[in-house]
Amino acid sequence: MTDPLADVVALLQPTAPFSKQVVATAPWAVRRSELGRPFYLVVLEGGCHLRVDEEEVLTLAAGDFVLLPASQGFATCSLDRAPPRADETVTTPVAQTASGARLGDPDGPVDTRLLVGSCEFGAPDAALLVSLLPRWIQVRGDARLASLVHLLGDEARAQRPGRDLITARLLEVLLIEAFRASAETASSPGLVRGLADPRLAQALRAMHEQPERAWTVQALAREAALSRSAFFERFGRVVGLAPHEYLLAWRMALARQMLVRQGQAVADVAERVGYRSVSAFGVAFTRHVGAPPGRFVRERRAAA
Repeated sequence: MTDPLADVVALLQPTAPFSKQVVATAPWAVRRSELGRPFYLVVLEGGCHLRVDEEEVLTLAAGDFVLLPASQGFATCSLDRAPPRADETVTTPVAQTASGARLGDPDGPVDTRLLVGSCEFGAPDAALLVSLLPRWIQVRGDARLASLVHLLGDEARAQRPGRDLITARLLEVLLIEAFRASAETASSPGLVRGLADPRLAQALRAMHEQPERAWTVQALAREAALSRSAFFERFGRVVGLAPHEYLLAWRMALARQMLVRQGQAVADVAERVGYRSVSAFGVAFTRHVGAPPGRFVRERRAAA
């Protein structure tokens, strides 16, 4: 059976090329504007607060993992205060160390240890795929993730040969596990929340298994064992897109992969993603991607 989440992660091609260890002594606070890359944070020891885009404050404890799939502003701080807002001046001392950074009093006892870093998604349509994911993912109390976090912490503190390579591979696995583990607690509408809904999951799997099929809302509603109106309302509320919008996004993601990574002919790609003619596919692709298929491929190959 097709796994839509695995499909999206595979197309995203996630890597974690950069990470650093941050140690801190309360009180402390830091604020970062948009990084331009997805961001992750693992609490190795202690705890902290995290505020994303001036919105909800998350309280994190040892073993927690947070991923922000799309780059956005955020603030973190010690548990004895609130995260700084955009108009607040931050005065926490920051010192660079061999493994990362030291926050707060450099002579005080370390009460928090974090592993933070940025991710990269190698997919040519990463922004499109990220739009199918929650705005942030927080995972706690998961045994598999706890094991990965333990291994990451061990590697982050050690100076063994190959540490950077091992850390990068562990983080890649951690990203995938985080998507899986957060299905029922996702913070915002998206694919992850849709897959946690047994009815909607059936429709999502059907679209991923047969993207070439001429799906109608009624046909997808039958897959979900719901009435047409109930399915349409529930899908939009939980996934964040109308069913036909999600199907189009998935078809275009597949098309870009087939054109760029697999080098398939435009006519073959059009048929495999549900278009009866190359011209109809070309119009849809251009409207969605911003360039005709041929030009898109040439530009991607030139940039490689």
